[in-house]
Amino acid sequence: MPRFVVEYEVPKGSGKWFVYFRQKGQKNVRMHGTPGTPEWEELYRRLLAGFRPEAKKLHQPNENTFAWLCQQYMSSPEYGELNERTRRVRRGILNHCMGESPKGQTLTYGEVPLDEFKPTTVARLRDAKRGTPEAANGRVKAIRAVFNWATSTEVNITQINPARHVKYYRSNNPAGHHTWTIEEVEKFERRHPIGTKAHLALALLLYTGQRRGDIVQFGRKHEKSGWLKFTQQKNRDKKPIDLEIPIFPELKKVLDASPTGDEVYLVNEFNKPFSDNGFGNWFRDRCIEAGVPGRAHGLRKACATRLAEKGATPHEIMSITGHRTLKEVVRYTQAANQKQLAESASKR
Repeated sequence: MPRFVVEYEVPKGSGKWFVYFRQKGQKNVRMHGTPGTPEWEELYRRLLAGFRPEAKKLHQPNENTFAWLCQQYMSSPEYGELNERTRRVRRGILNHCMGESPKGQTLTYGEVPLDEFKPTTVARLRDAKRGTPEAANGRVKAIRAVFNWATSTEVNITQINPARHVKYYRSNNPAGHHTWTIEEVEKFERRHPIGTKAHLALALLLYTGQRRGDIVQFGRKHEKSGWLKFTQQKNRDKKPIDLEIPIFPELKKVLDASPTGDEVYLVNEFNKPFSDNGFGNWFRDRCIEAGVPGRAHGLRKACATRLAEKGATPHEIMSITGHRTLKEVVRYTQAANQKQLAESASKR
């Protein structure tokens, strides 16, 4: 890195690295973009010459408005106890809702007084995303969470949750993420052969059955006598799930043939651990290169499906994937049983 440029991991241990321009006696300046590009170098030269971007002034909403309530909620211990990704997603949804305006009006939804924030208001915010049901439902869920907190006996800011009875849209994708087929896995492997970072990522996802948030944390420190021992990232601060799963021979072969980082197996272009979203975006690009429709989470489903097709019970699958309830896992075994029964019927 050039002089006066430093990297920080924020928050520490998160795997998210940011580049800042730091000069004695001056406030640190976040440097967006990719180091080494002409745009980034131009920003560096301007900072050296004394340029400093103006800090944006925070707008304080009027009391007892929807924006004020959201601000109180996002300052609460309940919001702070959510995992980092959930906080980021929910904050983004609420900020978009607060910034939009009802049709034909100049005030924003954030400026609507709480006593005027009705179920019809929530429905209008939902309907503004009718073309993307998941996004529409995400709005209802986020607003419902805000008012659940506000109506709790400990907080008691308001008595009514206007989002409580607002219905969700039917999903366009009830089956969720696309489950990879064997043919798609083989196609990906042909484009990204063993020894590449992409192939290693595929193997970690497919042969551990874990989420991408766990995959980016895996490293040699988790290997214990042929097993991976770790705590899943999801809900680790509230309801941690500790797992020990075997390192399958196929995965061991890939690990031995692949370059890895010092602390974790997978590292980004800066030789740092991937963030959850950073890895998801990077792996999506590798899928596009290979011409396959799948994404990272679809390999977790593929792992569970393969185990079911091999005759694993729901509880055996849960011991690998770390699912807390049988509901999701039973779907995999039912699909596998249907396929086996159909094959048996066809032979008759």
